[in-house]
Amino acid sequence: MAHRQRKPADSDPARDRADKTCASCGRRIEWRMKWADNWESVKYCSTTCRAHGVTATDLKLEEAIATLLSARATNATICPSEAAKVVGGDGWNDLMEPARRAARRMVARGDLQIMQGGAVVDPSTAKGPIRLRRVRT
Repeated sequence: MAHRQRKPADSDPARDRADKTCASCGRRIEWRMKWADNWESVKYCSTTCRAHGVTATDLKLEEAIATLLSARATNATICPSEAAKVVGGDGWNDLMEPARRAARRMVARGDLQIMQGGAVVDPSTAKGPIRLRRVRT
C-alpha cells in the first residue's frame, strides 16, 4: 500500500509568517492558507471584528486604562471594570468586553500585561477574571 509522503517542514507556508494581532479585538490572528496571497493586508481575525473596527469608545477605554494605571504604583494592577466604569458610568456592564478588547490591543503594542492568579497570561487565551498592569522595565 502506497503512502503519501509528507512535505518537509521547511516548506510550511505558515512558518515564515510574522505573528499578527487583530486590530479590533487584540487576539492573535492564526495564519490561514486562504490568506497566503494577501497576508500583509490582513488586519482583522473575523468578519465581526472587521465590521466592529475600533470605535471612539474603544479609544476612550484605552485612555482610561492608561490613566488609571499611571495613577497607581508601578507594580499595581487594575481590573478592566474600573476603566469601563470611568467611561460608561451606570452602563459600565456593557463595556466589559470592549474594555478587555482594549486591554488586548494595548498588550499587542507592548503597553501593558494581562495577569491571572499573579502570573502573566496570553491575552488571546485568557478566560475569566483578569488584572491589568504596566509592563515592567
